[in-house]
Amino acid sequence: MNVLIIEDEDLAAKRLTRLLGQLAPEARVLATLDSVQGAVAWLQAQRADLIFLDIHLADGNSFAIFDQVELHTPIIFVTAYDQYALRAFRHNSLDYLLKPVEEEELARALAKFRASRIPATLDLQALMAAMQPPAAPPRYQQRFLVATGDKIRSIPVGEVAYFFGQQKFVFLITQDGRQHIVDYTLTQLEDLLDPQHFFRINRQFIISYGAIDQMYPYSKSRIRVELSPVSDLEAVVSIEKTPRFKEWLNR
Repeated sequence: MNVLIIEDEDLAAKRLTRLLGQLAPEARVLATLDSVQGAVAWLQAQRADLIFLDIHLADGNSFAIFDQVELHTPIIFVTAYDQYALRAFRHNSLDYLLKPVEEEELARALAKFRASRIPATLDLQALMAAMQPPAAPPRYQQRFLVATGDKIRSIPVGEVAYFFGQQKFVFLITQDGRQHIVDYTLTQLEDLLDPQHFFRINRQFIISYGAIDQMYPYSKSRIRVELSPVSDLEAVVSIEKTPRFKEWLNR
């Protein structure tokens, strides 16, 4: 059994070589490589029966190897990733080993190799996705800075009833009926506001759920909304927004 070790940590490579000698006396380590470049050069000229592959190498991510060399050799990944990522490695490679490599885990991986001798299909996209940190939840605006006469006030978003645009200005209306100009367009506000709590019903209004007082059927299957505080402008959900507005209310 000819083995190739691709690992840039010297101690880890030596430990793996030692354990292989104990658990698989028939194994012959052909080379120990520490870089993507070195691995590509070696694999273009030679082949092994089994490859132990670390993810992070001296000159980059080891997945770059697959962009340059077509491999049909069984691969056992050596990783330092958590259990959630390791599920992807288990399903998309022959096996994986979590650093530091333990004798029992290596024995399990070798037994799997001896039993199958069939190269596992690598789903590189799944593996790379597993390595990505979980996406941070979106951060929405928490407060709006407004001018009130000769003073400046920061209004928590929880106090906002709705926004409306008129002429070249956008106004913020608080739950107690106060009106302030804000330095945003309605389109910008759509991105800043949590869609769980705010909905843009037409080109003129973005309303919070708490600002809805009453709703009535309107012409062409639209909905007229009575707002609280009361608005001097009629708030009618546009035709194209009505289906999504109903879903928003019914979620």
